[in-house]
Formats: sequence, C-alpha cells, structure tokens
Amino acid sequence: MSWIKEKDGNLVISLRVIPRASKDGFQGLLGDALKVRIQAPPVEGKANTYLLRFLSKQWKIPKSTLEILSGETGRNKRVCIQNPPEGLKAIIRSLGKGS
Repeated sequence: MSWIKEKDGNLVISLRVIPRASKDGFQGLLGDALKVRIQAPPVEGKANTYLLRFLSKQWKIPKSTLEILSGETGRNKRVCIQNPPEGLKAIIRSLGKGS
C-alpha cells in the first residue's frame, strides 16, 4: 500500500503522528505512513490543529486546503490536500526517503 495517493485531483497522505516531540519535523517512512513529529500535546484536538498548521507552513499551502479524513483521535491519520500545487507530490515523496 502506498502512503501517498492521488484521488480526484487531490493528494491523500498517510501519516503517523508523534505528539509531544522535542521538535517538529518529518522522519521518513514508518511502515506505510510518513512519520511526523510535532510538539503539541494530544489534548482536545490541539495536536490536529497544530499538525495542519505545521503541514501548511512546511509545504507553503493554505491551511484551508488541508483536511483530516480519518484518525482524528489516533496517531495514524489520513490527510487530504485539495488541489495541490504543481510539484508538491514530488516534495512530499522525497520526505519519505528519510531525514
């Protein structure tokens, strides 16, 4: 199973989110998901809000184009990027090669 897919002109990405990390960042693939470390605690949706803000900033896209499709209460999430800009898929795919 691929961790990044195209569907109806959108990108759907599988993420494994590690909350309460010492610093934010991507850590390559973990199984069939991109591992993302964020500093926010997993309390009352704060980690989800923080995650979307972090992804928006890293990929230089509006936060409104990001949506959590599944996994709002867990660490494994599927995030949709609506109408991604040209070249974003290649940038995201390169993150899966490790950092």
